[in-house]
Amino acid sequence: MQKINVAIIGASGYTGLELIKSLIQHPHFKITYIATTEGDIKATQLHPSLVGVFEQDVYKVDAQEVAKQARLAFLALPHKTAMGFAKELLALGVKVVDLSADYRLELEAYEKHYGGHEDKENLKEAIYGLPELNREKIKEAYLVANPGCYPTASLLGLLPFLGSLNKDAPIFIDAKSGVSGAGKKPSTTAHFVTINENMFAYNPLKHRHEPEIAEKIRLASGYAHEVNFVPQLLPITRGMLVSSYIQTREVIDAQAVLNAFYAKEYFVRVREVPVDIKSVAGTNFCDIFVAQKGKSIFISSAIDNLLRGASSQAIVNANLMCGLDEQAGIPTIAYVP
Repeated sequence: MQKINVAIIGASGYTGLELIKSLIQHPHFKITYIATTEGDIKATQLHPSLVGVFEQDVYKVDAQEVAKQARLAFLALPHKTAMGFAKELLALGVKVVDLSADYRLELEAYEKHYGGHEDKENLKEAIYGLPELNREKIKEAYLVANPGCYPTASLLGLLPFLGSLNKDAPIFIDAKSGVSGAGKKPSTTAHFVTINENMFAYNPLKHRHEPEIAEKIRLASGYAHEVNFVPQLLPITRGMLVSSYIQTREVIDAQAVLNAFYAKEYFVRVREVPVDIKSVAGTNFCDIFVAQKGKSIFISSAIDNLLRGASSQAIVNANLMCGLDEQAGIPTIAYVP
């Protein structure tokens, strides 16, 4: 089988690096074009860990050149920047997996939390790229909006229980992430002295992933449940642990519901003991644990924020868009010990 040519636009950050690491080993994809908004550099200068492994030049992004060299493009660009390139690439017939927030939300929600949207037509057609929720739609899509890291872990934990929720009880989500989730650009919050031997909440009840989670719950359940989301930063490099607290209308067998919902899902592992970050770091797995006391249910989900929360999930989406086995080239071996 001839390999499918793909491009990576926005290769300088952590998600760009993870895309490169997975795609250079992918059995069906070949990286033929790699770019940033500035270009004129080698991949090894951006990421010294690639010396002797991936020596490709990095260009200043040119949509026309992408269309000549690739059938599908991964956009690992900041919010607001990605939509301009996505619009141009789609017009040239290139399929797009966008890792920014530019196509994840409905127009009103996007403009409330991110500002004006410059590609409203494609926004209407974008498919939210959570395979367990939209697998069949992703297969037919030309534009997939890769979910955020917090929404991925939160939604995978909550989806099995949406039909049983007490509509009068709010959903509470306590989410903890490694520092890589803050991106590569230095900040006071991610400074070693700030985060080392420390832990703290940030943007509680006003983080921009809260409306993403709430919107997808509303669309999946048909009801606008109240969602209260509090993210916290952990003094670790990668990984995410999300604790969700819900109330059901009636007493259900939460373990049986969870087992049945994910019985055929390879990348979701239902665990019988509380989940941990290290068991999923370096993989596309989401591990989920549930406990209950009557109508009160606790759900714990763990993912690698850079992989299942970004790059490896993007490649799963690309696999589906190109008619490939969704497991092809996807990392499954955790970084243990």
